[in-house]
Amino acid sequence: MRKGFGGMPPNMNQLMKQAQKMQEKMAQTQSELDERELEVSAGGGVIKVKITGKKEIKELTIDPDAVDPDDVEMLQDLLISAINEAVRQADEMVSKEMSKVMPAGMPGGLF
Repeated sequence: MRKGFGGMPPNMNQLMKQAQKMQEKMAQTQSELDERELEVSAGGGVIKVKITGKKEIKELTIDPDAVDPDDVEMLQDLLISAINEAVRQADEMVSKEMSKVMPAGMPGGLF
């Protein structure tokens, strides 16, 4: 049997190079996604949340009209809704972008 680099068969060397390139591309994509921001709103835009792909809340804006001291529960519900939707969209964005980098047949749900 012909030996490639380091005593491995040539096709194994090629496989290792491809795996390394994929790993580098995945790391680069993840880094870019960590910085990408999404803006999500709730309650017709009275609550706005900016979140990164890293799921860090960067900004939370509350329209003063949404603040009713007699109905704090509504404001709390709007905040929960906006934050949950922001996290969901960040997950979806990361999953979508990372699936472009991963080869077909690789198990999903890693990111």
